[in-house]
Amino acid sequence: MVKSKHRLKRGDIVLIILGEDRGKKGKILSIDKKKDFIIVEGARLAKKHMRPRKQGEQGGIIEKEAPIHISNLKLVCPKCGKSTRVQKSILENKKRVRVCNKCGEFID
Repeated sequence: MVKSKHRLKRGDIVLIILGEDRGKKGKILSIDKKKDFIIVEGARLAKKHMRPRKQGEQGGIIEKEAPIHISNLKLVCPKCGKSTRVQKSILENKKRVRVCNKCGEFID
């Protein structure tokens, strides 16, 4: 199995490039690194039927974010605002940083 390179982090703004929600932007809520799936805020909403657990509690249908594969997302650069690929670069003090491919600015 090929190990993928994860260049996205929790809290990043991403653009969905494939699927039903193509063109939507959202913030990353969680990442499953083993399965390469990411949950994006407000994207790919799935309906879940909930049963009331306690007496007096309301049951019903809730909408919950479903996971999206990492290959269907692109990072939105906070500096230039464009969707871009990400490169890794090493600074003089041996620290790794992510770099925007379009504008060349450091992302973090």
